[in-house]
Amino acid sequence: MVIKCSVIGCSNRKDREKDLQYYRIPAVIKNQGDECERLSTNRRRQWLAQLGQSFENKNIDNVRICSAHFVKGKRADLYDQLNPDWIPTINLRGCATPKPPVHIDSTTPSTSRYNRQKDRIQRRLDMSQFATAELTDTGPMDEDSETPCSSTQTDINGQYIEGMKHEIEALQSQNQHLKSQLSDKFSEKDFEGNDEKVNHLTGLSSHETLMLVLEYLLPYLPSSLVMTQFKMLIMTLMRLRLNLSVMFLAYEFGVSQATVSRVFTNVMDCMFARLHPMVHWPQREVLQKKMPMQFRKNFGKKVVSIIDCFEVFIEKPSNLQASAETYSSYKHHHTVKFLIGITPQGTVSYISKGWGGRTSDKNITEHCGYLNKLSPGDLILADRGFDISTSVGSLAASVNIPAFTKGRDQLSAADIESTRKLANVRIHVERVIGTVRQKYSFLNGTVPIRFLMFKDENDFTVLDKIAHVCCALVNLNASVVGFD
Repeated sequence: MVIKCSVIGCSNRKDREKDLQYYRIPAVIKNQGDECERLSTNRRRQWLAQLGQSFENKNIDNVRICSAHFVKGKRADLYDQLNPDWIPTINLRGCATPKPPVHIDSTTPSTSRYNRQKDRIQRRLDMSQFATAELTDTGPMDEDSETPCSSTQTDINGQYIEGMKHEIEALQSQNQHLKSQLSDKFSEKDFEGNDEKVNHLTGLSSHETLMLVLEYLLPYLPSSLVMTQFKMLIMTLMRLRLNLSVMFLAYEFGVSQATVSRVFTNVMDCMFARLHPMVHWPQREVLQKKMPMQFRKNFGKKVVSIIDCFEVFIEKPSNLQASAETYSSYKHHHTVKFLIGITPQGTVSYISKGWGGRTSDKNITEHCGYLNKLSPGDLILADRGFDISTSVGSLAASVNIPAFTKGRDQLSAADIESTRKLANVRIHVERVIGTVRQKYSFLNGTVPIRFLMFKDENDFTVLDKIAHVCCALVNLNASVVGFD
C-alpha cells in the first residue's frame, strides 16, 4: 500500500520520499492519567484546526501527515508542549483555513521561544548542580565527569514530569488493585462471613464449620510452595462439590494441572485419615435414647440401620475381566457399587468399599464387613434385593424387607400395611444418598479409571476414600431427615 501525505498540495509519497516519516492524527489517550488525556485532547483539536478541511472526504484513520510539515522534520513528544513541532505548522498552504495554533497557555510555539525555554531549564539545572557541588565540596561537574548531566534532561519540562507522575500513579493504583484481587481470591478473607459462598463451593453449611474442619486438618495437610493449606483444602472441596475439571482448577488457582492432581490426591489422603471416624456405628443405648417417634410406633427401639446401595459411574476398564465385573445391567454402564447404612436419625453410620457394578446387593452386604457391626436383637430395614435373612439371623438379628407376592395375585392386607410402614421410613436412606450425591457431584459424574488403579496398605482406592469423605462431610451438616 502506498502511503501519501493527506495535506492538499503536498505530493510526498512513501515510495518516492523514503527519508520522510508519516504520522496519523493524534488519538485521545484516556488510560494514562488526567494530564495525559487533557494534553492529547488539546493536541488532537489543534492538529485538526491546523489542517482545516484538507481531509474532509476521507476516513480520519487513513489520514497521514508527512514530516515535511514540521520545523525539525519530526513530531514532538506529547509532553513537550512548547516545542514548535507539537503540531504541524509549515507548508500547509493547501489547507482551507490554516491557523496559528493556540495552546493552553495562549502562546504560539516558535523555535526561538522553545530555545529560550531550553536555555532557562539548562541554567536552572546548572545552578542546582553547582549548589549541590558546594554542599558536598566536590566542585561542579563538568562535561568529562563520570556522571554527566544527560542532554535529555534539558528536554523535560515541568508539564512532562507532571504528566508522567499522573501516569505512574494510575498504573500503580491499577497494579495494586489487580494484585489485591489475585491475592484475596480463594483466601480465608474471601470466604469470611459469607456462608452462602462457603455452602456453594464446599458443601459445608457455614464459614464457621469450614474453619473448624481446617483447624482439625491443618497439622496434617501437606505443605506447598505455590498454594496455602487453606487454598489446597478449598480446591479439593470445590472439586468434590462441583466436579470441576483439573484444567479449570489449574486456571482458577494459577497452578499447573499436575499440581492440582497431586494436591487433590494428597489432601484426600489426609481428609480420609482424619474424617473417617466421623462415619461411625453408634452405640445401641445412644440410638434407643434418640429414636424418632415414627420408628418407635412401627418398629419399637430395635432399628439400628437402614441400608441401600448406590452406584458411581466409572470409565470403561481396558481389562476384559474388570470390564465384565464393573458393568451394571441395571445402570447399563460401568459402575462401582457402595453399600451405605444410615441411622434412624438420618446420619451415615456405614459406607463400604467399592464393589464392581455387577455384584449383587446381597453379596456385598454379606462380604463387606457390615454384618460384623450387628448385635443380637438388632433390626435392619432394607429393600427387596437384600435377601439376607439367613445371614442376619445367624447373628441373632433380623431384617425387615417389603413382602413378596410369591405366586399370589396380590398381597394380603397385613403385608400391605407392613410394606407401607417400611416404605415410609426407607425413603430416608434414599434421601441421604441423594444428598451425598447432589451435595458432592463428583460422585454423579464419570470417575476416571486412575482413581481405581491403586490401593493403599489398607486396600482402599482413591474412589473409596472420596466416598467416605463425602459421607463424613454430609454428617457435619444438619440431617436432611426430619422427624416428628
